[in-house]
Amino acid sequence: MLKVERQAFILHQVNLHNKVLSTDLSKQIKVSDDTIRRDIQQLADVGKIIKVHGGALSPSFHNTHTSSNEVYAYNQKKIIAQKAISLIKDGMFVLTTGGTTIIEMARALPPELRATFISGSVPTLAEYIVHPNIDVIVIGDKVSKDSKITVGSDAISRIRELKVDLCFLGASAFNLETGVSDNDWEVVQVKKAMVESAEKLVCLTIAEKINSRQPFQVCESRKIHTLITELPADDPVLEPYKRAGIKVL
Repeated sequence: MLKVERQAFILHQVNLHNKVLSTDLSKQIKVSDDTIRRDIQQLADVGKIIKVHGGALSPSFHNTHTSSNEVYAYNQKKIIAQKAISLIKDGMFVLTTGGTTIIEMARALPPELRATFISGSVPTLAEYIVHPNIDVIVIGDKVSKDSKITVGSDAISRIRELKVDLCFLGASAFNLETGVSDNDWEVVQVKKAMVESAEKLVCLTIAEKINSRQPFQVCESRKIHTLITELPADDPVLEPYKRAGIKVL
């Protein structure tokens, strides 16, 4: 693979998953770790990605003040957000992870909604607190600078004390065999606690992440009550998930 092809692949993976690990890229492209590190450095030097220890971040995910045209698959995420808010009713307790799709959902909440939202995602909380009628509960602990979400034992223990109506889970990857997966070990531990604290678990993901996987499993596919993508519910890509008993929006 030529350098321009490698770097295009890396850039796409960063935009798709928000964060990538150098070791994963090395295996996927079948080149040395040193080659990947050089590619990441060159992409970072021109501002296309943000280099971090062990990998890279998407600038649009890292910087929450970016414009809509800088958010990957922005239009698809807006569609997902509108579908997601249709599930939220007055009086509900709603637990959410972080990510650009969840942020779009937070921005789309109708002003008359009266519900309680719980999160450790700093950018998402910033959207919740400007809503005129919802109550906001912050899950506190150490903040992961990469993911901008609280992680650690205190955050996990607080989540385990909850029993909420809905949990909206932003997915880095999802397939029937391995379920929801991610590439950040600390964030995965928090998401696992969220999965167990919800009456219903709703997975939000753009269709491009369907039938993909990341290194660390968050939960099995059977745990997912509802899957929301930008696709119509009758799209053939979603048919296997419906046959598995997952509600599809």
